[in-house]
Amino acid sequence: MTPATTRSRASEFVSLTERMGFLHGLRAGFAVVALTFVALMSRDLDASLTEVGLATAAYLSLAAVAEFIRRHDKGRRVSVAGWMLLVDGVYVAWLMYMTGGTQSPLRFLAYVHLIAVTLLASYRTGLKIAVWHSLLFFVVYYAQAAGLVPARDGLIFALPVSSGDFERVSMLNVAALWVVALATATFSSVNERELRRQKVDLEELADTVSELDARTDPFDIADILLRRLGAAFGFERGVVLGSSRGDLSVLASRGVDQPGKMEPGIDPVVVNAWRTREDLLVRRVDPDTDPRLASAVPDARNLLIVPLFAEGTPLGVVALEHSSRSGTIKRWTVSMVRQFATHSALALRNVWLLEEVQRMAETDSLTGVANRRVFETALRRELSRSSRRADHVGLLMLDVDHFKRFNDVHGHQAGDAVLQGVGKTLAANCRDFDTVARYGGEEFAVILPGCAPEECLAVADRLRELVSQVQAEDPVTVSVGVATFPSHGLEAEELIKAADDALYRSKRAGRDRTTVFGGRATDEPASAAAG
Repeated sequence: MTPATTRSRASEFVSLTERMGFLHGLRAGFAVVALTFVALMSRDLDASLTEVGLATAAYLSLAAVAEFIRRHDKGRRVSVAGWMLLVDGVYVAWLMYMTGGTQSPLRFLAYVHLIAVTLLASYRTGLKIAVWHSLLFFVVYYAQAAGLVPARDGLIFALPVSSGDFERVSMLNVAALWVVALATATFSSVNERELRRQKVDLEELADTVSELDARTDPFDIADILLRRLGAAFGFERGVVLGSSRGDLSVLASRGVDQPGKMEPGIDPVVVNAWRTREDLLVRRVDPDTDPRLASAVPDARNLLIVPLFAEGTPLGVVALEHSSRSGTIKRWTVSMVRQFATHSALALRNVWLLEEVQRMAETDSLTGVANRRVFETALRRELSRSSRRADHVGLLMLDVDHFKRFNDVHGHQAGDAVLQGVGKTLAANCRDFDTVARYGGEEFAVILPGCAPEECLAVADRLRELVSQVQAEDPVTVSVGVATFPSHGLEAEELIKAADDALYRSKRAGRDRTTVFGGRATDEPASAAAG
């Protein structure tokens, strides 16, 4: 689901003026009911079909004008809709007056109008309309009692009542109107509050998706997920466990001390969530059964565990502690947490895919060390930095001795294993800020920032000795050429050429030796030193 899709779902909550437009159909229904009733019961009413028809035509004309304004004049939509609600009340009160007053069968139209307005607009508007209907009712009632308007006879089957009973019946009708108004308003307020909450949640989800799209770090993505879920749904404690491959690790935590490195393995509860692809509600995490999750969220109770999936691949879980004493959680909340988790899982998948692509672009596919392009970029960077600081940079060029003969005798698979062993040995025994690269074929290069010529020679001999310990069908040795900046070159190409020249001098001297550019090859092979 994209941000645009999420926002479109939020827009499904129809605006007030659009909802009020549904009352146009209700008004037409009122007109049909009034005309049909008067036509069928004309013999029992003082009202004639003609006068009711004229009044109804005027009412529908006003409604048509109001609907036209609602559709075409955005600035007056709300005010016109409000005025038409008042006109509705006047029309319904007039119909009641014409057809029997408090005993008119058409008094149900006031209840229908009240319920419709409360549900379509708001419970506050519904209560205001209840006041308006009550006011109109009393106006008509006391106007008749005072002789200001002629009294209308009701239906022949209306109950004969005295003046006192008539007043009590009138009060009961008003009371019934208010019972309906209060009941409808109460339920409507609950519904409105839930709809507003859902709208806020959907908008929060849309904002979260937008924020996730701008992140390229998995830890940031996990932190955003926990922060947003905590703000939207009140989760005070939680943790996100995830990994692009292998065992899970803590990507982010909320409300708990930052956990240390997790033990290898995956807890059964996580495996179960992945297998069922369902959210799990766990009353208490058992430290013996699920030690990793228990250590990540100590003493957790009522834990909601939501799996993180992206295109069918499990990436981790988000575990959230909720405060419900009953151990249950609203279905809407669980659904929204699942939506948040889905978008976060997609963001994690994209970040990890990007990291994998970058890793593949920067490393040698066979040995796992840097490739030649990265080596050349790193060398230029280190030379530029060292020239500003007047510092040294060492460059070692290493070539596996007799590698072609080894391949011919033992096969390319064994030769690949040798190259992998050499690359692994070099990477494991250099500093973090050194650069180990496969320069081409059986040749490797090592960049040593801040390394003086004497230190470079010592490092080269140490690496040469370590490589001789690589396990293979035949002994593995390397020849090494050493050059340093700025003594042997100021540019990257010059330094590489100097190290290459030194390397070939080592080979000509008998291989398994280290040579510094411009100097003599070391006499002692690594195999002899190791012995």
